[in-house]
Amino acid sequence: MSIFVNKNSKVIFQGFTGEHATFHAEDALKIGTQVVGGVTPGKGGTTHLGLPVFDTVAEAVAATGADVSAVFVPPPFNADALMEAIDAGIKIAVTIADGVPIHDMVRLQRYRVGRDTIIIGPNTPGIITPEECKVGIMPSHIYQKGKVGIVSRSGTLNYEATEQIAALGLGISTSVGIGGDPINGTDFVTVLRAFEADPETEIVVMIGEIGGPQEVAAARWAKENMSKPVVGFVAGIAAPAGRRMGHAGAIISNEADTAKAKMDTMEALGLYVSRNPAHIGATVRRAMEENGIAID
Repeated sequence: MSIFVNKNSKVIFQGFTGEHATFHAEDALKIGTQVVGGVTPGKGGTTHLGLPVFDTVAEAVAATGADVSAVFVPPPFNADALMEAIDAGIKIAVTIADGVPIHDMVRLQRYRVGRDTIIIGPNTPGIITPEECKVGIMPSHIYQKGKVGIVSRSGTLNYEATEQIAALGLGISTSVGIGGDPINGTDFVTVLRAFEADPETEIVVMIGEIGGPQEVAAARWAKENMSKPVVGFVAGIAAPAGRRMGHAGAIISNEADTAKAKMDTMEALGLYVSRNPAHIGATVRRAMEENGIAID
């Protein structure tokens, strides 16, 4: 099992013939992702990587049955590309771009009301179910199949946690990067809910950052709704107030936004908190041992 994407997902790439989309489509195909084509306006009717190219997402969906889109479209046009995917009936849209204007994301969030498309990103490494489906830019070779779910605002710390988990001899059920922007398509709670319902995910790692209330809201939801242990970490322990740190959403606006305040609250709500990024793997091990989850 997995969440959001699996071996049956039919994936298209928007911006398919571009350099970055080409590179990551090739890598996705190597791990078995069912890439069925792509979209580049003006190039419909041609082929790329041996797959059909379409002018619109609607044409691609009609011809291939695609239900997942990897959106490799520049920031100024990103929201429009996502709206096109929504209109075409795409179920999971993963948008990689960093720098999508906030007002475009506000417009997009209003547009998607009443529709069931899940948007992952922007400013995300994407989503991967190891050995089945990769939609994004993460280094697929570090992900092995297993029982640990990961949800993270940070791409780099997602990879770090994955390697620490691999060192324990464990693998990943699905890894989701929700993105580091102030307004993103999918939040922690949406992903935690999906992991709670997935029978093969036995423990979840949630990696947050300074800025915004998402981590605390998710910790409160987890305390009330999750039967599975959650390991938490929040990046930015030394970040000064009022200064953006890397991601557009990583900025402390009040005392509750600090990494320490978030981790204190998460710990008080029953999460297993790692105070150091180098200790995420060890914290996962402790949580598994205390909850009777086999380390194999």
